[in-house]
Amino acid sequence: MILTGPAIAAAQTAGEIVIDPYDPARLSPNAYDWRLGDTLRICDTDLDAASPTPYAETAIPDSGYVLHPGVLYLGITHERTGSEAYAQFLNGNRTTGALGIWVHVSAPLGHQGHAIHWTLEIRAARPVRVYPRMTFGKLVFLRCLGTPASYQQHGLKYAATAGIDISRLYEELAGGAT
Repeated sequence: MILTGPAIAAAQTAGEIVIDPYDPARLSPNAYDWRLGDTLRICDTDLDAASPTPYAETAIPDSGYVLHPGVLYLGITHERTGSEAYAQFLNGNRTTGALGIWVHVSAPLGHQGHAIHWTLEIRAARPVRVYPRMTFGKLVFLRCLGTPASYQQHGLKYAATAGIDISRLYEELAGGAT
């Protein structure tokens, strides 16, 4: 079940949902409009699942930053979000999609107990200028059924994420692909 905007507001006020910073004007009928943070990691070389991803990091200036096709950008949400009571689903939105920006297609689920600034996977179909703190997508909160299973309590791979995080698949491959 997806929470409505008023239910998100009530859960945030009750401390059941963390959205920081929170702005009630960013609520929509069934979601919260999240913003792009102010930093990008640029991955423009060949990638290897058995090795850490090489990247260059840059701040997005207030004048904007041009994303280019064929480059993987890892970004971060401006807001830190999470909940012990609800799961989250992070999406881009029609506004960014209409600019040819695909954002966070592969890992949109935020588990219960995982309060983070989300690492974003960003691709551009055409050169497009983006700005720090621009609206970049929608976040929905989902009511969970069954016994709660907090992400933090399970000590999973990305539980300690504090900023933009590269793939950690290389940790599982332990020295090489088979």
